[in-house]
Amino acid sequence: MAGMTKSQLVRRLADKVGTDKKTAQSFLNHLTNTAVKETKKNGVFSLPGLGRFVVAHRKARSGRNPMSGDSIQIKAKTVVTFRMAKRAKDEIAPPPDRIIRKIR
Repeated sequence: MAGMTKSQLVRRLADKVGTDKKTAQSFLNHLTNTAVKETKKNGVFSLPGLGRFVVAHRKARSGRNPMSGDSIQIKAKTVVTFRMAKRAKDEIAPPPDRIIRKIR
């Protein structure tokens, strides 16, 4: 299953907004650069209605090598996670309806 390419996204943005591809590409590049810079600077960047990029610090921990079964030490590291907004998550994968049964 192939995702949307950057050129396809630029084309769709240009069509929906009613502008040319060059302006849409410039906007997309600026949005990407702003997201990276703000996440690096503040530890969080929010895209309203879509979600937020959040910096998370993982502690050092012990793990297991799946090939040999030996215990290994995993170093502490900093990662960036994306937390999807509830509205977007419910739109993409709606929660199942809860069935309430009458008890006789």
